[in-house]
Amino acid sequence: MPWWGTLLGGTLGFMFGGPLGALLGAALGRNFDRGIKITDQQGAFGAGQQERVQAAFFTTTFSVMGHIAKADGKVTKDEIAAANTIMGRMQLNEQQRKAAIKLFNEGKKAGFPLHDVLQQFRRECSRRHNLMQMFLEIQIATAMADGHFHASEKQVIFTIGEQLGFNRADIEHLFSFSGTGRTADDQRQTLTQAYEILGVTKSASDAEVKKAYRRMMSQHHPDKLIAKGLPEEMIKLATEKTQQIKAAYEQIKDSRD
Repeated sequence: MPWWGTLLGGTLGFMFGGPLGALLGAALGRNFDRGIKITDQQGAFGAGQQERVQAAFFTTTFSVMGHIAKADGKVTKDEIAAANTIMGRMQLNEQQRKAAIKLFNEGKKAGFPLHDVLQQFRRECSRRHNLMQMFLEIQIATAMADGHFHASEKQVIFTIGEQLGFNRADIEHLFSFSGTGRTADDQRQTLTQAYEILGVTKSASDAEVKKAYRRMMSQHHPDKLIAKGLPEEMIKLATEKTQQIKAAYEQIKDSRD
C-alpha cells in the first residue's frame, strides 16, 4: 500500500486538493486542501500519477458508495453490510477501514458534491477507461448486493456512468454483468447470464464469443488495473471479476460442444 504510506506521510496529501482532497482530509482529520488547484499540479504527484490516482479511487469509491446508498432517502442495514463486505474483501487495515467508513458517511450527507467529485475523479484517472469501469462495477455490485435495486439508485448510477464517459448501453451491460450469478435456478438461466457477462447474444459466432472474452479479460486483468492506478487493496475484486468472466466463457464453450 505505497500510496497510503505516502498519503499519511504528508507528501501526497499536500498535493491532493479539490473536493477529493477535502473528503479525504475530513476522513483522516487533516487539511489536504491548501488552495492548490488540481489543474496546476506538476511533478511527481501531478494529476494522472499512480499514487495520486490510487488515493482518488479509494476516496471516490467509498464516498460515492454512501451517496448511492442514500439515493432512495434512507440507508438500509443491508446496504451498510454490503459496504462492509467490500471493505472486508479488500482486507483494509484498521486506519483504512475507519477512513472508508467516514468517506461512506460523508457521501450520505445532504449537499454531497457528486458532480465535482466525479469531475475530479475523471481528471485524475486521465483517460483510464478500464479503471473507471471497475469503479462503476463496484458501485453497481454494492447497490445490488441486498437484492433490492431502487429506481433512484439506478438513476444515480446512470448519471455517474454518463459523467465518466460511458453511454447508456455500456452501463446497461454493466448492470447485467454485476448482477449475474446470484439467482440462477437452472442451467438455461445460468447460460443466459453467461452470455450477459460477455456482452454477446446466443447467436454470436464462436469467434465473436472468444473476442468478447479476450476483451473482457484484458479490461479486468488485475495487474493491468494495478498499473493504471487501482489500489492494491482492491486486487481481490478485480481477480473475482476475471474468474467470473472465465467461468462464463467456459460455460458457453461447454454448451456448444
